[in-house]
Amino acid sequence: MRFKPGLAAKVTKHIIANKIRNNKRFSLVLMLEPTFMCNLSCEGCGRIREYKRDLHKVMSVAECLKAADECGAPIVSICGGEPLVYPYIFELIEKLSKKGKYIYLCTNGLLFKDKIDRLKPSGNLMVNFHVDGPEKTHDAITGLKGTYARVIEAIKAAKKKGFFVCTNTTIYKQTDINELKQLFKTLQGAGVDGFLISPAYGYPQIGEAFFFRKKELAGFFRKLEPEFKKYNFLGSPLYIEFVQGKRELDCAPWSTPTRNPIGWRSPCYQLADKHFATYKELIEKTDWKKYGPKSKNPRCVECAVHCGFEPASVLEGKSFRDIMTLIGWQFT
Repeated sequence: MRFKPGLAAKVTKHIIANKIRNNKRFSLVLMLEPTFMCNLSCEGCGRIREYKRDLHKVMSVAECLKAADECGAPIVSICGGEPLVYPYIFELIEKLSKKGKYIYLCTNGLLFKDKIDRLKPSGNLMVNFHVDGPEKTHDAITGLKGTYARVIEAIKAAKKKGFFVCTNTTIYKQTDINELKQLFKTLQGAGVDGFLISPAYGYPQIGEAFFFRKKELAGFFRKLEPEFKKYNFLGSPLYIEFVQGKRELDCAPWSTPTRNPIGWRSPCYQLADKHFATYKELIEKTDWKKYGPKSKNPRCVECAVHCGFEPASVLEGKSFRDIMTLIGWQFT
């Protein structure tokens, strides 16, 4: 089974309930950034550039819980920044879990072994380690030698203690496909339960040399087809078809809203044209027609990042074939 039965059931129930109420826009995953602080300065990171004047700011646990209540998403992805730098991370995880939220703790793994004893494995908590390639590549992207070895050690420690572990790998134009295949083999050998993979967003501050255009991306992902059949990828088959250029999808940025120390980030995890004080304002005051591939917004045209299109692949799957594909994927 691709996901835990409880998680799949809760998300399905949440979608059906909102469809019955005819809610056009509702959240599936809250992207919660309680802190911008990080112990790395990764080459492709937009946050350390966008919020360089606000890196010291943090959200209180009460503000985090209020955000979870406001948007009602069944899943909370605690990201950042590095969440294990956040001083109240263990209290936050415990209280979100008591609310019945499923939690992805997204970490670079550097602090994990030092703090693992304060984390308790549970059916609600999934640990998502960011691994962008084998040792030489990962260390180059993070800008710090030894980070790959430490994240592999953290993954093994997490599995030994009984955590559900997944990894997130960002794809850049320089990514070597053979290195990537070897990485998946290594990670499976370390006990990883599932893989997430996504093209990097082309932040203009970084330059165009690092990022795929969609036509280039399609060719790269088609070459990965054997790997998608071999390993437990957590991206839906409809999203994989999208990045392979086999189907069109619209973006659903409202389904994965981002809350950080500045406010509700609008319109999406990648773009911050505005910040709103409440989730209601984010949904009602964002001009959603200005964004996504259909808008022809130059900042959106080449984007294929999973946090916008992955939920769209689930929400837009209307044909019988799409529905059966998603059901079959969950139970493989």
